[in-house]
Amino acid sequence: MTTIVREQRSVNVLLRALYFIFFGLWFSGIWAAVAWFLSVTIIGLPIGLWMLNRLPQVTTLQAERSDLVITSDGRVYRRDASQPPFLLRALYFLLVGWWFSALWMAAAWALCSIIIGLPFGFWMFNRVPTVITLARS
Repeated sequence: MTTIVREQRSVNVLLRALYFIFFGLWFSGIWAAVAWFLSVTIIGLPIGLWMLNRLPQVTTLQAERSDLVITSDGRVYRRDASQPPFLLRALYFLLVGWWFSALWMAAAWALCSIIIGLPFGFWMFNRVPTVITLARS
């Protein structure tokens, strides 16, 4: 028998809300712009993608999620989502991801700046790695 445990370290929701209002909204715009610029340069691509993967944490202090798998013989390992082939992801990034991600992040940031758009804006920020490179989390 195998057991899967979803591991998530969460920050208090009130603290996350205050962080977003006073820091996260404006700083996430700067973070996203710098990350996107780095992502479209060959030298900055690794740092830019690293930054984009952390956009939800920068925006709202959202904790990273991971799955721990515990096997019947006591082994514990972290399970990552299977990714599409590298060549497909690279081709997608070159043809679509780099420009579409800029539009996606601008729309997400705009939605986060109005109260009624917050839930959809947060949902969009969580999907930025998928939009830019088809990365699965």
